[in-house]
Amino acid sequence: MARKVVGVGSVGTRAWILLFAGRGGQDPLVLQMKEAQSSVLEPYLGGSEFENHGERVVRGQRLSQAAIDLFLGWQRSVGLDGKEHDFYIRQLWDWKASIDLSRMTYNGLHAYTHACGWSLARAHARSGDRLAIAAYLGAGPSFEQALARFSAAYADQNELDHQRLDDAAAAGQVPALRGI
Repeated sequence: MARKVVGVGSVGTRAWILLFAGRGGQDPLVLQMKEAQSSVLEPYLGGSEFENHGERVVRGQRLSQAAIDLFLGWQRSVGLDGKEHDFYIRQLWDWKASIDLSRMTYNGLHAYTHACGWSLARAHARSGDRLAIAAYLGAGPSFEQALARFSAAYADQNELDHQRLDDAAAAGQVPALRGI
């Protein structure tokens, strides 16, 4: 067992790497045990229905992910500080991948955004009442049109904000490092 340094989104939480060895020291299994603290939504929505915050995280992952980690689970343990902490456990998989959007063709970007949207929609559909969501959206194009209007307005605001930043940098009001 070793302590793991976590990423920006997990600063301040406890994370451990656990190494298990099969028969004769062969067949290693590496798991991550990561602290699950109360949800940032609790001050607004009230406490979770789950007694263990690790269980809350695991159940959310099981709803939103198509392929589930067989070792996904939760546990409450007494920490080195003598206090109880909730954890969720999963296989360690630090080979995160990303796509360089700046090198994509139009068709590649279109396919990628379509896949991302489909995946997000699937996760939302699995986490809610799909019939209620479908009824809310309706059968006509009004939802898609409203989403397109919002997206265009958001893009316009982004461009305005960027222009204001450029103007402020040109006027020496904010430091800027260009050409990175």
